[in-house]
Amino acid sequence: MNSLKIMFKNDRGHELSARLELPEGKPDAYAIFAHCFTCDKNLNAARNISNALTNQNIAVLLFDFTGLGESAGEFAESNFSSNIRDLISASAFLTTSYEAPSLLVGHSLGGTAVLSVAGFLPSVKAVATIGAPFDAAHVLLLFKNSLNEINDLGQAEVDLGGRIFTIKKQFLEDIGLQHLEGLLPKLNKALLILHSPQDSTVSIENASAIYRSAKHPKSFISLNGADHLLSRKQQSVYAGSLIATWVQNYLTGQ
Repeated sequence: MNSLKIMFKNDRGHELSARLELPEGKPDAYAIFAHCFTCDKNLNAARNISNALTNQNIAVLLFDFTGLGESAGEFAESNFSSNIRDLISASAFLTTSYEAPSLLVGHSLGGTAVLSVAGFLPSVKAVATIGAPFDAAHVLLLFKNSLNEINDLGQAEVDLGGRIFTIKKQFLEDIGLQHLEGLLPKLNKALLILHSPQDSTVSIENASAIYRSAKHPKSFISLNGADHLLSRKQQSVYAGSLIATWVQNYLTGQ
């Protein structure tokens, strides 16, 4: 496998940091991986999942959303809508420089983002989500004690996983406008939903809601025993292997 460090611009001119994981030889397909809220492309789970895909001859573009990891821009000025636009920019980069993506994989809020954008990317044949919220506003639970301060003062410093982030009122307003109910029935892509019954961050009821709203072909696989971040290596390796095996059926005849 080969790993290429890449920078590409989003629609606001920010340089986004990415890594393209390539199998030996010509890839059968290209995928984009969207990381979890306030995470980055170097999360161990993201690496393990991308490795499982490249082992099945699928190239994977992992990138940091605006203001996170090594990407430019201010996180405080970003929101769910900007994440969607970053995904569109990532797809445009792949299409121009390599090949249009056939698969989108999203972890946690990244899963909600790929579900929101997939219908607007004609090249995408399949979407896989891991621990994804049905409602993007679910993320507000992570800093619910700061919501009044954000609404009253326009912003607040919040502790997310031991790191301090500035959350502005525009983030709350934007995420309140995001709804999957109207998008999922028109997704028109193969869908794989992976979720752990033990996920204490995003309950498995979210997976049920996504499954009910989407049309076939759709599949659900329980990641029994896994936590939200797939902290144990075997959890993320297992998830990646499942996605890599499942998606082959939908890549046939490209």
